[in-house]
Amino acid sequence: MIKQLPLSLGRAKKADVRTQFAALCYRIKNDKVQVLLVTSRRTKRWIVPKGWPIDGQTPGDSAAQEAWEEAGVVGRADQRPLGMFSYNKHMGDDDGLPVAAMVYAVKVKSLSIDYPEAAERKRKWVTRKKAAQMVDSPELSRILRDFDPRFLV
Repeated sequence: MIKQLPLSLGRAKKADVRTQFAALCYRIKNDKVQVLLVTSRRTKRWIVPKGWPIDGQTPGDSAAQEAWEEAGVVGRADQRPLGMFSYNKHMGDDDGLPVAAMVYAVKVKSLSIDYPEAAERKRKWVTRKKAAQMVDSPELSRILRDFDPRFLV
């Protein structure tokens, strides 16, 4: 088994990295896989939780931390990426910062009612197929549609 090491950002600022870590939060309910989507804060589009690298954490653990902050997810991240997607992150009046987001599976143990961004976002459990239809990114859509937790060890 390959062990994922924590990141060391050194003197880099979070926004200099231009890589984010995203959480594909999932559960099995009645033998069916469901994924959790959240709304973005500004445009209210359906997305997966994601954010900048966190110094001293693995990419998977950074994704799990974002899942907590954005969706109240209590769970464990698989440390192997499922894939990646790209998008433009709008930060003010600019045209958008190109970002590559690496996606990590996070098995949800529970959802908290009280979490940091609860007042700013909605969250929704949906099937993989429905999630793939709800997100804007074709790359993320493919990752959601093809996700199968049986292949996680």
